[in-house]
Amino acid sequence: MNEPLRRTIGTAWAFRTRVEREAAERFARLGPAIASWDAASPVVALMERAAGDERRHAAFCAELAGRYGDAVGSEWPAAASIAPAGLAPREALLYEVVACCCITETESVATVATLLADEPEPTVREVLHQIAKDEVVHGRMGWAHLARETRAIDISFVSRFVPAMLSGTVGDGLFAPASAEPDEGEFARHGILATARKREIFVRTLEEVVLPGLEQFGIDTAPARAWLLARNG
Repeated sequence: MNEPLRRTIGTAWAFRTRVEREAAERFARLGPAIASWDAASPVVALMERAAGDERRHAAFCAELAGRYGDAVGSEWPAAASIAPAGLAPREALLYEVVACCCITETESVATVATLLADEPEPTVREVLHQIAKDEVVHGRMGWAHLARETRAIDISFVSRFVPAMLSGTVGDGLFAPASAEPDEGEFARHGILATARKREIFVRTLEEVVLPGLEQFGIDTAPARAWLLARNG
Protein backbone atom coordinates (compact mmCIF):
# COMPACT_ATOMS: atom_id res chain seq x y z
CA MET A 1 0.00 0.00 0.00
CA ASN A 2 1.38 3.42 -0.92
CA GLU A 3 1.86 5.99 1.82
CA PRO A 4 -0.79 8.53 0.66
CA LEU A 5 -3.46 5.82 0.62
CA ARG A 6 -2.35 4.56 4.02
CA ARG A 7 -2.66 8.07 5.45
CA THR A 8 -6.10 8.54 3.92
CA ILE A 9 -7.34 5.30 5.45
CA GLY A 10 -5.80 6.08 8.84
CA THR A 11 -7.42 9.51 8.84
CA ALA A 12 -10.80 7.98 8.00
CA TRP A 13 -10.62 5.52 10.90
CA ALA A 14 -9.46 8.28 13.26
CA PHE A 15 -12.47 10.35 12.23
CA ARG A 16 -14.74 7.36 12.89
CA THR A 17 -13.19 7.05 16.34
CA ARG A 18 -14.21 10.61 17.15
CA VAL A 19 -17.71 10.02 15.76
CA GLU A 20 -18.16 6.88 17.87
CA ARG A 21 -16.91 8.65 20.99
CA GLU A 22 -19.31 11.51 20.47
CA ALA A 23 -22.17 9.06 19.90
CA ALA A 24 -21.31 7.30 23.18
CA GLU A 25 -21.49 10.56 25.10
CA ARG A 26 -24.71 11.59 23.36
CA PHE A 27 -26.50 8.31 24.07
CA ALA A 28 -25.36 8.42 27.70
CA ARG A 29 -27.01 11.85 27.97
CA LEU A 30 -30.17 11.05 26.00
CA GLY A 31 -31.19 8.03 28.07
CA PRO A 32 -31.76 9.93 31.33
CA ALA A 33 -33.34 12.81 29.38
CA ILE A 34 -35.91 10.44 27.88
CA ALA A 35 -36.57 8.98 31.33
CA SER A 36 -37.43 12.43 32.64
CA TRP A 37 -40.38 12.56 30.21
CA ASP A 38 -41.19 8.88 29.75
CA ALA A 39 -39.83 6.79 32.61
CA ALA A 40 -41.50 3.62 31.33
CA SER A 41 -39.86 3.82 27.91
CA PRO A 42 -37.76 0.79 26.93
CA VAL A 43 -35.60 3.21 24.94
CA VAL A 44 -33.96 4.40 28.17
CA ALA A 45 -32.21 1.06 28.71
CA LEU A 46 -31.42 0.80 25.00
CA MET A 47 -29.68 4.17 25.12
CA GLU A 48 -27.56 3.02 28.05
CA ARG A 49 -26.61 -0.12 26.15
CA ALA A 50 -25.91 1.92 23.01
CA ALA A 51 -23.51 4.18 24.90
CA GLY A 52 -21.50 1.12 25.86
CA ASP A 53 -21.63 -0.20 22.31
CA GLU A 54 -20.24 3.05 20.96
CA ARG A 55 -17.41 3.05 23.48
CA ARG A 56 -16.40 -0.41 22.21
CA HIS A 57 -16.71 0.77 18.62
CA ALA A 58 -14.47 3.73 19.38
CA ALA A 59 -11.81 1.42 20.77
CA PHE A 60 -11.98 -0.78 17.66
CA CYS A 61 -11.74 2.23 15.35
CA ALA A 62 -8.85 3.74 17.27
CA GLU A 63 -6.92 0.48 17.02
CA LEU A 64 -7.47 0.38 13.25
CA ALA A 65 -6.47 4.03 12.89
CA GLY A 66 -3.24 3.20 14.68
CA ARG A 67 -2.57 0.27 12.38
CA TYR A 68 -2.78 2.64 9.45
CA GLY A 69 -0.48 5.14 11.10
CA ASP A 70 -2.89 7.63 12.64
CA ALA A 71 -2.61 7.70 16.41
CA VAL A 72 -5.84 8.81 18.07
CA GLY A 73 -5.69 10.87 21.24
CA SER A 74 -7.48 10.00 24.44
CA GLU A 75 -9.82 12.98 24.50
CA TRP A 76 -13.56 12.34 24.40
CA PRO A 77 -15.59 15.09 22.72
CA ALA A 78 -18.53 16.65 24.47
CA ALA A 79 -21.91 15.87 22.96
CA ALA A 80 -23.93 19.00 23.53
CA SER A 81 -27.44 19.19 22.11
CA ILE A 82 -27.58 19.64 18.35
CA ALA A 83 -31.21 20.79 18.44
CA PRO A 84 -31.96 24.29 17.14
CA ALA A 85 -32.59 27.03 19.66
CA GLY A 86 -36.23 27.77 20.31
CA LEU A 87 -37.50 24.20 20.55
CA ALA A 88 -39.17 23.15 23.77
CA PRO A 89 -37.04 20.69 25.79
CA ARG A 90 -39.07 17.62 24.81
CA GLU A 91 -39.09 18.66 21.15
CA ALA A 92 -35.33 19.26 21.28
CA LEU A 93 -34.86 15.77 22.66
CA LEU A 94 -36.94 14.27 19.85
CA TYR A 95 -34.92 16.26 17.31
CA GLU A 96 -31.70 14.70 18.58
CA VAL A 97 -33.07 11.17 18.61
CA VAL A 98 -34.47 11.43 15.08
CA ALA A 99 -31.26 13.00 13.76
CA CYS A 100 -28.85 10.66 15.53
CA CYS A 101 -30.77 7.39 15.40
CA CYS A 102 -33.49 7.40 12.72
CA ILE A 103 -31.19 9.13 10.23
CA THR A 104 -27.51 8.74 11.16
CA GLU A 105 -27.63 5.21 12.57
CA THR A 106 -29.92 3.96 9.81
CA GLU A 107 -27.55 5.38 7.20
CA SER A 108 -24.60 3.84 9.04
CA VAL A 109 -26.15 0.38 8.90
CA ALA A 110 -26.47 0.66 5.12
CA THR A 111 -22.88 1.85 4.76
CA VAL A 112 -21.39 -0.87 6.94
CA ALA A 113 -23.48 -3.59 5.26
CA THR A 114 -22.15 -2.46 1.90
CA LEU A 115 -18.58 -2.56 3.13
CA LEU A 116 -19.06 -6.06 4.56
CA ALA A 117 -20.35 -7.27 1.19
CA ASP A 118 -17.13 -6.01 -0.42
CA GLU A 119 -14.98 -8.61 1.38
CA PRO A 120 -12.68 -6.32 3.40
CA GLU A 121 -9.45 -7.39 5.06
CA PRO A 122 -10.11 -9.85 7.94
CA THR A 123 -9.30 -7.41 10.76
CA VAL A 124 -11.40 -4.68 9.16
CA ARG A 125 -14.22 -7.14 8.54
CA GLU A 126 -14.35 -8.12 12.22
CA VAL A 127 -14.63 -4.49 13.30
CA LEU A 128 -17.32 -3.75 10.72
CA HIS A 129 -19.25 -6.85 11.79
CA GLN A 130 -19.21 -5.74 15.44
CA ILE A 131 -20.39 -2.26 14.47
CA ALA A 132 -23.11 -3.52 12.12
CA LYS A 133 -24.88 -5.77 14.58
CA ASP A 134 -25.07 -3.00 17.18
CA GLU A 135 -26.08 -0.15 14.92
CA VAL A 136 -29.14 -2.00 13.67
CA VAL A 137 -30.38 -1.77 17.28
CA HIS A 138 -29.34 1.88 17.55
CA GLY A 139 -31.43 2.78 14.54
CA ARG A 140 -34.43 0.86 15.84
CA MET A 141 -34.34 2.61 19.19
CA GLY A 142 -34.77 5.92 17.40
CA TRP A 143 -37.85 4.69 15.58
CA ALA A 144 -39.18 3.24 18.84
CA HIS A 145 -38.81 6.61 20.57
CA LEU A 146 -40.50 8.38 17.67
CA ALA A 147 -43.40 5.93 17.87
CA ARG A 148 -43.88 6.62 21.58
CA GLU A 149 -43.67 10.38 21.14
CA THR A 150 -46.26 10.24 18.35
CA ARG A 151 -48.77 9.17 20.98
CA ALA A 152 -47.66 11.81 23.49
CA ILE A 153 -46.97 15.08 21.64
CA ASP A 154 -47.48 16.78 18.29
CA ILE A 155 -44.48 15.67 16.20
CA SER A 156 -45.41 17.54 13.02
CA PHE A 157 -42.69 20.12 13.80
CA VAL A 158 -40.07 17.51 12.83
CA SER A 159 -40.87 17.99 9.14
CA ARG A 160 -39.32 21.43 8.79
CA PHE A 161 -36.17 20.37 10.60
CA VAL A 162 -35.28 17.22 8.64
CA PRO A 163 -33.18 19.20 6.10
CA ALA A 164 -31.07 20.56 8.97
CA MET A 165 -30.70 17.04 10.35
CA LEU A 166 -29.52 15.81 6.94
CA SER A 167 -27.05 18.66 6.59
CA GLY A 168 -25.63 17.75 9.97
CA THR A 169 -25.30 14.11 8.96
CA VAL A 170 -23.21 14.54 5.80
CA GLY A 171 -20.32 16.79 4.92
CA ASP A 172 -20.50 19.30 2.10
CA GLY A 173 -18.15 17.15 0.04
CA LEU A 174 -20.64 14.31 -0.36
CA PHE A 175 -22.46 16.11 -3.17
CA ALA A 176 -19.44 17.88 -4.63
CA PRO A 177 -18.40 17.11 -8.23
CA ALA A 178 -16.51 13.84 -8.44
CA SER A 179 -12.73 14.03 -8.15
CA ALA A 180 -10.04 11.45 -8.71
CA GLU A 181 -9.80 8.89 -5.90
CA PRO A 182 -7.85 5.68 -5.36
CA ASP A 183 -9.23 2.46 -6.73
CA GLU A 184 -12.67 1.85 -5.16
CA GLY A 185 -11.87 -1.79 -4.47
CA GLU A 186 -8.67 -0.88 -2.64
CA PHE A 187 -10.58 1.63 -0.53
CA ALA A 188 -13.28 -0.90 0.31
CA ARG A 189 -10.78 -3.57 1.39
CA HIS A 190 -9.77 -1.26 4.20
CA GLY A 191 -13.28 -0.24 5.24
CA ILE A 192 -13.61 3.02 3.31
CA LEU A 193 -16.14 3.95 0.64
CA ALA A 194 -15.22 6.17 -2.27
CA THR A 195 -17.26 9.39 -2.28
CA ALA A 196 -19.42 8.50 -5.28
CA ARG A 197 -20.45 5.20 -3.75
CA LYS A 198 -21.01 6.77 -0.35
CA ARG A 199 -23.35 9.29 -1.98
CA GLU A 200 -25.22 6.54 -3.79
CA ILE A 201 -25.81 4.61 -0.56
CA PHE A 202 -26.81 7.73 1.35
CA VAL A 203 -29.38 8.74 -1.26
CA ARG A 204 -30.81 5.25 -1.68
CA THR A 205 -31.17 4.70 2.07
CA LEU A 206 -32.75 8.10 2.49
CA GLU A 207 -35.27 7.49 -0.30
CA GLU A 208 -36.04 3.85 0.49
CA VAL A 209 -35.84 3.68 4.28
CA VAL A 210 -35.55 6.96 6.17
CA LEU A 211 -38.13 9.12 4.40
CA PRO A 212 -40.75 6.36 4.11
CA GLY A 213 -40.17 5.63 7.80
CA LEU A 214 -40.85 9.24 8.74
CA GLU A 215 -43.93 9.30 6.53
CA GLN A 216 -45.36 6.32 8.39
CA PHE A 217 -45.56 8.58 11.43
CA GLY A 218 -47.30 11.33 9.49
CA ILE A 219 -44.20 13.50 9.07
CA ASP A 220 -44.28 15.51 5.84
CA THR A 221 -41.04 14.78 3.99
CA ALA A 222 -41.49 17.38 1.24
CA PRO A 223 -38.85 19.71 2.77
CA ALA A 224 -36.38 16.82 3.00
CA ARG A 225 -37.06 15.76 -0.59
CA ALA A 226 -36.53 19.35 -1.76
CA TRP A 227 -33.21 19.43 0.15
CA LEU A 228 -32.12 16.24 -1.61
CA LEU A 229 -33.24 17.39 -5.04
CA ALA A 230 -31.29 20.64 -4.68
CA ARG A 231 -28.10 18.69 -4.01
CA ASN A 232 -28.49 15.52 -6.02
CA GLY A 233 -30.59 16.74 -8.95
